Amino acid sequence: MLEKMKFEKLIAWQRALELSASVAELKVSFPSEERFVLSSQIQRAADSIALNIAEGSTGQTNKVFRNFLSYSIRSGIEVIACLHLAKKRNLIDESQFENMYAKLKR
Repeated sequence: MLEKMKFEKLIAWQRALELSASVAELKVSFPSEERFVLSSQIQRAADSIALNIAEGSTGQTNKVFRNFLSYSIRSGIEVIACLHLAKKRNLIDESQFENMYAKLKR
């Protein structure tokens, strides 16, 4: 069995991976005209959270890793902004918004 890489052991990365999967499920209900607009943007932002944690975790100084974590936080804020847009466009309801928002706050 392969030993896990450092980032795979991080709870923040594991939660980011779960969030990315949740976003993928959520955006399936978006209309086709949003496929290359909001749907694509929210998925890229959610994926970016996990990707930045992974990229910064190995072979970097603590300072560099903190920078990557900062990028991840900014991507999380972007996901929240996308959720607001989705709610405003009636692509998601209040319950879906609150559910996803709560995942970003943990």
